[in-house]
Amino acid sequence: MKIPTFLKILLPGIGVKRWFFLSALGVAVLTFGVFCLLGEARVRGLYQVVTKYLPAFWRPTVGAALALGGLVGVSLGTGMMVRGVLRAVSPKSGGSVAEALYQARILKAAPSVVAIGGGTGLSNLLRGIKHYTANLTAVVTVMDTGGSSGRLRRELDVLPPGDVRNCLLALAEDEERMAKFMQYRFTAGEGLAGHALGNILLAGLEQATGGFDRAVEEASYFLSVRGQVLPSTLDKVQLVAELADGRIIEGEAEIAQDPTPIKRVWLSAPAKAYERALQAIEEADVIIIGPGSLYTSILPNLLVEDIAQAIDRAQAEKFVIMNLMTEPGETTGYTAYDHLKVLAQYLDLRRFTGVIVNTEPPPPEILARYRAEGSEPVKDDLRGAKTFGMRVIRAPLLSVVEMEGKPTVKHDPLKLAKLLSRESRALRHSWTRWFSP
Repeated sequence: MKIPTFLKILLPGIGVKRWFFLSALGVAVLTFGVFCLLGEARVRGLYQVVTKYLPAFWRPTVGAALALGGLVGVSLGTGMMVRGVLRAVSPKSGGSVAEALYQARILKAAPSVVAIGGGTGLSNLLRGIKHYTANLTAVVTVMDTGGSSGRLRRELDVLPPGDVRNCLLALAEDEERMAKFMQYRFTAGEGLAGHALGNILLAGLEQATGGFDRAVEEASYFLSVRGQVLPSTLDKVQLVAELADGRIIEGEAEIAQDPTPIKRVWLSAPAKAYERALQAIEEADVIIIGPGSLYTSILPNLLVEDIAQAIDRAQAEKFVIMNLMTEPGETTGYTAYDHLKVLAQYLDLRRFTGVIVNTEPPPPEILARYRAEGSEPVKDDLRGAKTFGMRVIRAPLLSVVEMEGKPTVKHDPLKLAKLLSRESRALRHSWTRWFSP
């Protein structure tokens, strides 16, 4: 059974109970001090005046009631005072003392989680995990060449901001409100039509601050992001693929759009890992790979120098989240084992704790549309040696969301986060799992 939110204030580590008891003790000491100043005779006289018309047998009951009333008054007065301050300095909190303290103390003391990937899969995962920890880092690919991000990359020579924008919004304090603006796409204007406002903002901040990492920091500040979003590299390189027919294609979007199966991928030039991303991986308690497009969202991060090695060296618990559906061309016909076999070329999966696989089929009408587009549910064939020594964690995790005007299957972010909190030792021992959605 879910424990009410207001009881979060009683959690160990909140750091408020000691001050409440100190306040109560202060009132008691003050009262005793007043009695000492008045002296025995005056106190006795005052007691006789107050109890003159009160029968003796009622006095203990009335005394207990008055003491309890005083305690409630101290609690209520202190709480309302703090609530008023919270409303003044942080209107978004709604003045909830318990929630503010929970976020400030418990979530910040929760385990460190690093999620690696890109695309909508990563941002969807972050949307759930942020309820369990504020020590959350998204390491995001910056290889996109399509849409608004690709245009900005070509025209302004900036890193593509699209995936970073989505992750920032997923971790924003007020995601729903900010998404209305940051996801808005211009419908007119020379050179502006089709651009997302958030992409324009990040590109402008990159030029204003002199670096993409500093642009992301500034955006994180005014979006009140819980955790941090880090690019896997600051180098401007391209994703390159060799297809099954021998052709070489350069550009993430171009690779994703080609229906020919992919043979292998690499980067157009060596890319140095962003130092803060390596540090986050090294210090993580939990590392999550996926979900996301295998060749164009996940592998681009692992191709960056030292990223895969840092993951292998990390002492964290490590999980792979298996994709729900195959992608036309990119992973046509791929089973769960096929996905892991590709990942095993870059990571030592024997050091991973588990792989999470969805067991819930898409609704028939949505599945028919996916099949018409050349996509199928990823077949779960993980048995024996095909698991690479990992524990296979199966659960119904599917949800249907509206994206670009059509119903789309995604992992349910809250179900996925709850499952991770149960399967990960670090998250399982955290207080947050009892109070999260």
